[in-house]
Amino acid sequence: MRKMIKNAIVTFLLLALGTSTAFLIYLHFFALDDSDFSGEWTTDLDMTQQAVVTALDWLQDIEGVSFSLGDMESYMQDLTVQVDLTMEQTSRLGGTFRCNIQPESYDACYQAAYEAFARGFLELLGERLRMADYPGDTGQEAVEDLVKETFGMSTVSYLMSYGPVLLPSLEDLQAQYDGNGTYEIAGETLIRQFDFAGMSDTRTERCIRKEDALILLEEPGSGSSGTFFYDDPTIYTLK
Repeated sequence: MRKMIKNAIVTFLLLALGTSTAFLIYLHFFALDDSDFSGEWTTDLDMTQQAVVTALDWLQDIEGVSFSLGDMESYMQDLTVQVDLTMEQTSRLGGTFRCNIQPESYDACYQAAYEAFARGFLELLGERLRMADYPGDTGQEAVEDLVKETFGMSTVSYLMSYGPVLLPSLEDLQAQYDGNGTYEIAGETLIRQFDFAGMSDTRTERCIRKEDALILLEEPGSGSSGTFFYDDPTIYTLK
């Protein structure tokens, strides 16, 4: 099981790297010359794959049952967190920006992730009870009642309290995305200067403005991520 999960993670990273490379080629040859980024932009960060892999890694400790990556993906779908970006161009190649994670969107995603995880977990518990020749009902509602009777809380509450951490914390996401400051545009590059209580952090991103889409791809080693690879592109759309 661990080998399967590691292979899935490696495959996912290779696909992400390939996607990023193709995106860079697209930027180089097909980027439009539109440098007015003014507007209210929004994007949905996809948390699904991280939640799926984390949940499956935790479930592997339940011996004697079979649960695959595809099984978990059938429960966990469309887990996203909204990010808003407001940009105001004050000169030909620069202006101000404000970016923030929507807390209510994070809370909804967090709840949805654990509710989906609970459905998969109850299915596994039911299978384990059937393997042990449990004489009672092993449907999800009946198993949920057993969880409440055993732990004094619902399956969702139990997994939130004692299960794996499925999502990055809101504070971690805010540290990565929240902030305001100034920006300047240099060719296909967007340079954002974040201001944090007297301190600053510069983030350099490859970018393209195409109609109602703003596509950003952070440069390696830029800002707080310190990554040696390009992250997946973040695609904002006008509200």
